Amino acid sequence: MKPRFAALLFLIPFSCFTPAIADDTASPPPHISAETRKDLIHAFTAELVYIRTQFPMGRKGLMLKDGQLSPQGDELQQMITMWGPAVKPGDQAMITQILIKDNHIHLEINGGPVKKQKWYQHIQMSGTGGAPLNQADTNNPRGSYVDLIFDRYVPELKPQQLKDLLRPVFDFNAKSAVEAYLETLSPKVRDAIKSHNVLVGMDREMVIAAKGRPPRKDREKDGDVEYEEWIYGVPPQDVDFVRFVNSEVARVETMKVDGQKIVRTEREVDTEPQPTVAKTADQPDFRPANAPTLRRPGEEPDPDAPNSIPTGQRKAPPQLPPDIGPPKLVSN
Repeated sequence: MKPRFAALLFLIPFSCFTPAIADDTASPPPHISAETRKDLIHAFTAELVYIRTQFPMGRKGLMLKDGQLSPQGDELQQMITMWGPAVKPGDQAMITQILIKDNHIHLEINGGPVKKQKWYQHIQMSGTGGAPLNQADTNNPRGSYVDLIFDRYVPELKPQQLKDLLRPVFDFNAKSAVEAYLETLSPKVRDAIKSHNVLVGMDREMVIAAKGRPPRKDREKDGDVEYEEWIYGVPPQDVDFVRFVNSEVARVETMKVDGQKIVRTEREVDTEPQPTVAKTADQPDFRPANAPTLRRPGEEPDPDAPNSIPTGQRKAPPQLPPDIGPPKLVSN
């Protein structure tokens, strides 16, 4: 073999691997600059958005990484069942704070889960036994947050890129709450709402979006099953009877003008159950320590007295000594 052909054969493998080596050594995106930090904080602070997913009430918010939310599924539903939702899909919220940290961006909505206190609210006063007198509730029931997580650091971002990354939780382009809410639903439910039709399996919010609030409601009982019926329309128009069992449409009955009766009971759409915060019968009512009372200082409550007494069965107030007199009512 001639020397020049041998040299060519020797160089061919290296020429094949050269692009792969170049791809592997591609430079990573630069870190976010100080100027971009200021631009993002200025652009997103006080920005109104529409919510696309449920945020749990409480001090734990959501984390978003690579388009995936956590917690989600059963874990998120359990948190919302226990504490309730701070905001729901279709609600309007305001981004009240944005913090850009090492590897994530922290965005708070509606003031965040903890109320911000003034400087004078940090001053504490103690009473008898050293108990503080000015314990204020710092929880914000309508506030929450989301952390947008990156792999190692926050890269250089433009405002539109950040909006695209936050798309699973925030809708920046919706023109109304209804539009933002419809974007969170399946195409079948969305088309039914736009056509003002009710499907078996819808929840109350979906029915209100489709038909509006009902002019009439009836509560009935079918055997052991309690239900609520929403009635839309009056003769000589078509009349729709939408029956809810728990929080879901179980039956739709339509009475046509010509006397035809159409009943639908088979599930037509699958939706995630909306959790409700329930209280068991044996759970005691919570009463704050500083709740208003008409008892005099040092007077113990009657242990046999029920928590609530019907108006017609209330006893007359005890006669107070003349030196004390009855409490005075001051009207504004």
